[in-house]
Amino acid sequence: MGGFRTEGMFVSLQEPSLYTVKAILILDNDGDRLFAKYYDDTYPSVKEQKAFEKNIFNKTHRTDSEIALLEGLTVVYKSSIDLYFYVIGSSYENELMLMAVLNCLFDSLSQMLRKNVEKRALLENMEGLFLAVDEIVD
Repeated sequence: MGGFRTEGMFVSLQEPSLYTVKAILILDNDGDRLFAKYYDDTYPSVKEQKAFEKNIFNKTHRTDSEIALLEGLTVVYKSSIDLYFYVIGSSYENELMLMAVLNCLFDSLSQMLRKNVEKRALLENMEGLFLAVDEIVD
């Protein structure tokens, strides 16, 4: 990792990466996982992932905001009926880029599910969700 000095401070430069998105999650209104795809090893085990998902749900499900900083990560999220959608990036990631991914995912699902973005319809169309996530993030 490189860096440079400016007026006595050492500023660290982040290595450029194609991995803007660290994870995409969809949880139900109890905070249980319906879909999760992690793109790095920040949470390598399923146990760590589920603990993170519970934490994120507990911090966000009662708020009206769209952005949170949690465990050194930037989290953008949105809810619809009985679903919570999360796009997670690093703390230095541009929130607008993450929000664009979230909106694209939500709009794509809204089209696929004929504007009926709720748990039952999503579970009946999981193959479409997998395809949409792969296309958006790739």
